[in-house]
Amino acid sequence: MAQFLMYFGRKNTPMNLFDMKRNFKILMLLLLLATASCSFTTKKFDPDPDSEKDKVLLELISFVLQRGHYDPKTINDEFSKEVYEDYILALDPLKRYFLASDIQEFSQFKTKIDDQIKNGKVDFFNLTYNRLQQRTAEAESFYKEILSKPFDYSKEEFILTDYEKLDYAANKKALKERWQKQLKFSALSTYYEKQEEQKAILKKLQKPENEEDSLKIAENFTKNTAAELEAEAREVTRNSLEEYFSYSDDLLRKDWFSLYLNAIVEEFDPHTYYFAPQDKERFDIQMSGSLEGIGARLQKKSDKITVVGIISGGPAWKGQELEVGDEIWKVKQEDEKEPVSIVGMRLEDAVDLIKGPKGTVVTLTVKKVDGTIEDIKITRDVVVIQDTYAKSTMLEKNENVYGIIDLPRFYFDMQDYDKRNAASDVKKEIIRLKEQGMDGLVIDLRGNGGGSLATVVDIAGMFIEEGPIVQVKAGDGNIEVLKDRNDAILWDGPLVILVNELSASASEILAAAMQDYKRAIIIGSEQTYGKGTVQNLIDLNRWMRNSKLGDMGALKLTTQKFYRIDGGSTQLRGVTSDVVVPDRYSYIEIGEREMENPLPWDQIEPADYEVWNGYIDYKETIQNSKERMAKSELLHLIDQNAKWIKAQQDMEKYSLQYSKYALQVEQQENEADRFEAISEYQTDMTFTSLPYELKMFEKDSTLAEKRRRWHESLSKDVYMEEA
Repeated sequence: MAQFLMYFGRKNTPMNLFDMKRNFKILMLLLLLATASCSFTTKKFDPDPDSEKDKVLLELISFVLQRGHYDPKTINDEFSKEVYEDYILALDPLKRYFLASDIQEFSQFKTKIDDQIKNGKVDFFNLTYNRLQQRTAEAESFYKEILSKPFDYSKEEFILTDYEKLDYAANKKALKERWQKQLKFSALSTYYEKQEEQKAILKKLQKPENEEDSLKIAENFTKNTAAELEAEAREVTRNSLEEYFSYSDDLLRKDWFSLYLNAIVEEFDPHTYYFAPQDKERFDIQMSGSLEGIGARLQKKSDKITVVGIISGGPAWKGQELEVGDEIWKVKQEDEKEPVSIVGMRLEDAVDLIKGPKGTVVTLTVKKVDGTIEDIKITRDVVVIQDTYAKSTMLEKNENVYGIIDLPRFYFDMQDYDKRNAASDVKKEIIRLKEQGMDGLVIDLRGNGGGSLATVVDIAGMFIEEGPIVQVKAGDGNIEVLKDRNDAILWDGPLVILVNELSASASEILAAAMQDYKRAIIIGSEQTYGKGTVQNLIDLNRWMRNSKLGDMGALKLTTQKFYRIDGGSTQLRGVTSDVVVPDRYSYIEIGEREMENPLPWDQIEPADYEVWNGYIDYKETIQNSKERMAKSELLHLIDQNAKWIKAQQDMEKYSLQYSKYALQVEQQENEADRFEAISEYQTDMTFTSLPYELKMFEKDSTLAEKRRRWHESLSKDVYMEEA
C-alpha cells in the first residue's frame, strides 16, 4: 500500500514513538481501554467477512481515538465534511476517474460520515469503492485507445497541472479528453528527450573525439525518424500505465478501506495513522532497520516478480547466485514437496512466501538474466539494512581530527529496546572516534525524520553531566520531564549539529536540548520540520479476543506533545538554527505547518537546568560563522537556486505544442546552467573511514563503494565544511 499511497501524493510524515516501557500513562490508558474489549467480540457475522471486519474496525478505531488521542475531535457534520473532501481527493487526485455526476451522488454523504462511523456503517465506502473500480476499468480502455494513435504536436493546446483547480469532467467524452491531454503531456517529455539524445549522438558522429569512438557509436546507432521516436515515446508511456494499472488491479478491497480509515484518523492530526497488518510489519522493519528473509528487493513487472536490488551482507548477497534482473517464478518451502507459482501473484503475497524465519531454507525457481532456469536454495537470516544505521568518518585538517557521525533516524527494536538502537551505535562511534584522537564532533541530522524519543534522551546524555532533555505533556495536562540521570560525559569537546527542513521530531528534540544547554552550535535551515508530537503504536488486536476476523492491524496514535527544556514547543516552529544557511528547500512549502490538521504551538514552564559552561567563545564562534556564511558566493547562488526551484514548482501551465514545449525546456535548462557551480563545488576536505570499517571493506566491496560515494559527497558539502 505504501507505493500506492506515494503515487497518490500522500505526504510522508516523520515518525516519533515514545518508548512504551517508560510510559506509565499510556499503560494506564491501555488498561482503561481494555475494560471495554468485550464490546468488540460478540458480533454476529454477515455473509461478507470483509464488510463485517470494516464495520468492527470503524467502531474500534473511533473508540480508541476518542479515549486515547491527545486532543480528540468531535465527530460531527463539520468533521464529516473534512473527511469527505480528503478521502475523495485521495481516491482521485488528478480528477481522471470520477465524473461530476459521481461526485454529486457521493455528496449525499458529505455530512453523514460521522453517522456512518457512529453506527458502524460502510455504505459511503462501498459506493465510492465500487464506483472507482468501474471508472478504473473504463480508464484502462481510454489509455490504450489514446496511445494507439500518434499525437499531433503541432496543435496549439495547453495542460493545467494544478488539478485541484480543475472541475470534474461532465461526461465520459470530457473525461477522455482529459486523459488525452495528460497522456500527451507524458509522452511529449519522453519524445523531447529522445529527440535530444539523437541530436547529441549525431553531433558526436559529425565531430568525433577519435576514430575508435566514432566507430563504436556508429555500430550501435540507428537514426530514427520523428514518427518512430514519437511511437517509442508513446510506448514508454503505455508501459508505465500498464505497470500502474497492474499494481492497482492487485489492490484488494481492504487496501482501499485502509485509505478510507486514514482519511478519518488523519483529521485528528497528521501523524495519527492506521496500519493494516502488512503496513505495520513494514513500519517495524523501518524502525529497527532489520528483517528476517533473503535480503533482496523485489518489484512486480507485468505478471513477473523481478529482483531489483540485493541488500549488501544479506543471504542472497552472500550466496552470489541471485542477481538483479532475475525473475522469480516459483517458491518452495523446506517442508513442502511442491513449489508454489508466484507468476501473476500480488507482490505482497509473493513476498510473504519468500521471506521467513532465520535458519529456514527457501528454494526459488528463477529465470536468470541470461534466460536459463535455475533452482536457487537460500538459507534465510536476519538482514541488516545498513543505510538505516549510524555511520562515522573522520577528517584531518590543520593538525586537528574531526569526527562526523551521520544519523539517518533514531531507530530501535520495537520488541526489545536493549537490542541494537541509535543510542548504542552512536556511543560506539564516539568511542571509536576518540580512539583516533578526535578534537571536534559533527552530528549530521539532515533529513532525519525522527524515531524513538528514548534514544534521544540517551544520546543527549552523552554530552552533558546530567539534567532534563525534554518535557512531555499528556492530554490531561500532566507534564513529565525526561532526564539524563548519568553524570558521566562521553564527549566534552566541541560539538556541531547539522539540520535542515526535513530534520523532524526526535531530531528536533536533540538539536533543541543541545541548543538550550548551549552545548552545541546548530547549523542549517531557518527552522526544522516542526513536529512536536509523540505517537504510540496501539495493537488493535488486544480488543479482539477469540475473533474470526483476523489481524486488525495497529493505530499510531498521537498521545502527547513534547517541549524544549526552555518551555517552548517545537510544534510548527521547529528549531531555529544558530547559523542559518540557505538550501534547496528554503522556499518550498514543507514541514508541519504546511500539513492538514496540525496541533497548535504553545509553551509551558521551563525545566530546571544549567547552561553548559565548557565553552569560552560560544557567541563569538556563532558570530564568526554567520559572517563567513554571509560572504559566501556559493551560498548566495544556492539561495537563488532555491528561489528558482520554487518557481518551477509553482508552474501550472505547459504547452503541448512541441516547438513551444522545447523552447520552455530550453529556457529552463539555460537557467539551470547558472547553478552548475553548486554541484561542481569542491572543498579541500578528505575523509577517511575508521580502522574497523577498513577491515570490513576487504570482504565487502559494496560497503566500500557506499563509503567512497559518501566521502565524495561530503567533500562537496559547503555545510559540512562550515561545521
